[in-house]
Amino acid sequence: MSLLSREGLKEILQQLECHFTWELQKEHIDPDELEERIAEQIQFLINKSKVQNYNLLAYVKFLNDKKEEALENLQKADEAVPLEYPGDVEKGSLVTWGNCAWVHYHMGNLTESQAYLEKVGSICKQLGSESPYKLELPQIYCEKGWALLKFGARYYEKAKESFAKALEEEPENPEFNLGYAITIYRLEDYYAKKHSGKNSSLEPLRRAVKLNPNDIFVTPLLALKLQDTNRVKEGKKYIEEVLGKYPDVPYVLRYAAKFYRRKGDVETSLQHLKKALSLTPNSGFLHHQIGICYRTQYFALKKKVSKGQFQFVVKQFELLNLCIFHFQKVVERKTKFIYAYIDLANMYVEQQRLPKADETFQKVFAISNLTATEKQQLHFNYGCFQERHRKSEVNAMKQYLAGLKIENGSFEQKKCERSLKQLLHKTVKKGLICVEIFEILGSVSERLGLKEETIEAYEIALKMDPGNEEYLSAFMNLKLSLKN
Repeated sequence: MSLLSREGLKEILQQLECHFTWELQKEHIDPDELEERIAEQIQFLINKSKVQNYNLLAYVKFLNDKKEEALENLQKADEAVPLEYPGDVEKGSLVTWGNCAWVHYHMGNLTESQAYLEKVGSICKQLGSESPYKLELPQIYCEKGWALLKFGARYYEKAKESFAKALEEEPENPEFNLGYAITIYRLEDYYAKKHSGKNSSLEPLRRAVKLNPNDIFVTPLLALKLQDTNRVKEGKKYIEEVLGKYPDVPYVLRYAAKFYRRKGDVETSLQHLKKALSLTPNSGFLHHQIGICYRTQYFALKKKVSKGQFQFVVKQFELLNLCIFHFQKVVERKTKFIYAYIDLANMYVEQQRLPKADETFQKVFAISNLTATEKQQLHFNYGCFQERHRKSEVNAMKQYLAGLKIENGSFEQKKCERSLKQLLHKTVKKGLICVEIFEILGSVSERLGLKEETIEAYEIALKMDPGNEEYLSAFMNLKLSLKN
């Protein structure tokens, strides 16, 4: 093949199956934080694919404008291929070669880029692929699934599709079952769907554990899922089993900690988390979990103090400061982790630092590319802040309404709907009517079943302004629709 032009080369590069064509967007991650997580995985999870991890790390390095380091990691991936795919070195190299072609292209090394492209093309031709530069291989679907999973919640559905495609080809493959089960669990966890029926992650997780009895990731997730479905004793058995095998692996420790915290044993949870943090001191996830533990202890003590047990006041103050310290560490390290910002803002409220809480909420509003569920969580929490601490019913309603208008059937949407309905009902009963409340009532009265409250609001308004034809017309229309 003669040397291609830059434009012609790019056109063919876009046909490859690799990280550069899987639509993994930089704005959806914190590259520094993800780099660190992948490096930790390479260090601690010796049984996980080095090829996949070095490929992903190379791509994230590229996104972080570290092209030379990206090439170094691709070299490590290439060296690991014969060890992981001893009988299929060429097939196992396709994603790595595709990534190499793209990095060299972006560095202006067009000859090197084309050389890697030709290596991919040669293998595709040998194996009779319909596409000159793409092979439909289950292991590539699998690698794509893991990469999508690492890029966060907005990619979970696509990750599920990739693992499902891989399973169509090899339904008994342990790794494909592993990836599929973990993705289903992540989807449930993200959308707060704790069901145990036909579409639950429970059976896929059981199957994955059966096929991967020594896997570090999936066994703790099965334990947590069993806990979700009131099978705590069985879940505890799995947690103790995996802790016995891998007592010094941060991933095992952090999920064990989550299991014990949800079981009510916060002290045991903290022991595991502190041990994990000593191994991976920059982990934002661990700081967040430690903060949650201190928050749990704080609110438990707060109840005791409210009942007159004042000997706990100093300890309560100490726990509040510890909680805020760890949540602050999270947002320093995971700058796009909106739930940590929200947790931090809510704990500033506990310190009566309302301006600081408001400022923290505003930082989240300034983050671009939030998912629908993240936006709803933000609107709900900021609505609660406006209602309970700023004493602004109208601003609170606006936030709940904004969350309600995002149509995705999520748990967060239901929380916004319930809070808006309760606040509108209370406000109308108090007779606190203004133009903005009328607008909100008018937009949601039918959906929330608040027609009677809306009529009552117009009756109050007409007493104050009996000649207002707009109010009178709306009032008559509502009464008519209620009769119908």
